[in-house]
Amino acid sequence: MSGHNIKINKEKLDKVAKDILKPVGFGPGFLTWMSFLTMALLACIYAYVIQYQKGLIVTGMRDMVSWGMYIANFVFFVATALVGMLISGVIGLLGYTWIKPITRIAEIIAVAFAAVAGLVIVSDMGRPERLLNVFIHGRVQSPILWDVTVVTTYLVISTLLYLLPLIPDLAIARGRMQNAPKWMMKLYEILSFKWTHHPKQYKLLFKATRLLIILVIPTAFAIHTVTSWLLAVNSRSGWDSTIFGPYFLTGAFVTGMAAVIIAVFFFRNNYKLRDYLGESLFDKMGKLLEFVCVIYFYFNLNEFVVPAYKMKEFDAIHIHELFLGKHAIMFWFSQIFGLLIPMVVLLWKPFRKPLPLFIISLFVLVSAWLKRYIIVIPTMEHPFLPVQNLPHEWVVYQPTIIETAVTIGSIIMGLMIISVLAKLFPVIPIWEMAEEEEGTKTKII
Repeated sequence: MSGHNIKINKEKLDKVAKDILKPVGFGPGFLTWMSFLTMALLACIYAYVIQYQKGLIVTGMRDMVSWGMYIANFVFFVATALVGMLISGVIGLLGYTWIKPITRIAEIIAVAFAAVAGLVIVSDMGRPERLLNVFIHGRVQSPILWDVTVVTTYLVISTLLYLLPLIPDLAIARGRMQNAPKWMMKLYEILSFKWTHHPKQYKLLFKATRLLIILVIPTAFAIHTVTSWLLAVNSRSGWDSTIFGPYFLTGAFVTGMAAVIIAVFFFRNNYKLRDYLGESLFDKMGKLLEFVCVIYFYFNLNEFVVPAYKMKEFDAIHIHELFLGKHAIMFWFSQIFGLLIPMVVLLWKPFRKPLPLFIISLFVLVSAWLKRYIIVIPTMEHPFLPVQNLPHEWVVYQPTIIETAVTIGSIIMGLMIISVLAKLFPVIPIWEMAEEEEGTKTKII
């Protein structure tokens, strides 16, 4: 948003609204996609029902490794959700206007992934009906209570940041979507709050949005810092680190930026929005991904070079396991394909074009999930006390089919939320794309 005084040309607005509103609605393709996701989700829900009935014994988690794929998945979802803060908050407050077409896409991802992150925690509980006890009997000293609080707060702020700038667009869409279902028009009417494009309304919208943007930055910093503290407050090798907060935060920027690039590429091609999501936009997103990768690389060096240099006994065991042991393939894949190669190739402009950048972002996103897995699992497989007289499967973690299905189910839920929001509301801000900077008043001519 450029400021309180904007001017929207009606001719430009009509064209922008026509292009952006065209893919809005639930057509046959969307229904087929959602049917496929629903069937897959039902299978995953069935797996969770089995887990609920029989307990966490159906997973690969045991006494030694009590956190598995679920916690890795939780950290991944929380990381990806931070992209809303990166785009709308940091980049927006710095005054970069090129983010206008992607702010809403970033907020959709933030809302979807933050919402699912909370559900992922429930899947890790053997007695999910006791979740309310966290709020009723939670102790202030507990990092788990901190985490629940900041995740909930971030979800609320992200939802408001998504809905508030949507209000003018819903008012614009009301008179331009004659073929839309009545329930959708009724929803638009309710959520547009009788918006009339009056300058005072825009002024209030700007103030409210700016306040939320300012609030979302410390909240987003808190959400991933506190998540890192769930691990860092332990003295286990691999977690006992004072840089876990910024390490997790910069990793979240990389993960979230990759997710936004993938989403923007999809909407650009499938929603036919090339005029608004052009190559220059991908070039800038590629530069931003390069920048956060470089910062993340710095923290990776700190995370491994320092303990590798000192080589304390348990640090040596942990590092050997990552570099040369059972988890080496996963570790080096995530480092090479998810960080080193993207950091190098994105220096050249041809790799910042839509298709190459999309492929690079896919590798970054997959590597990001694998990275969260190897942050959580290997450390728990190497406790301080010697493991004696325990079955092998109690010490070495191996995800089960049930566990994998429930994990996939959370990813499907995230995709479903994004899919519904992207078809229910315009994915690009209409009124901001039709804005003319030289105006002196906020009005539609």
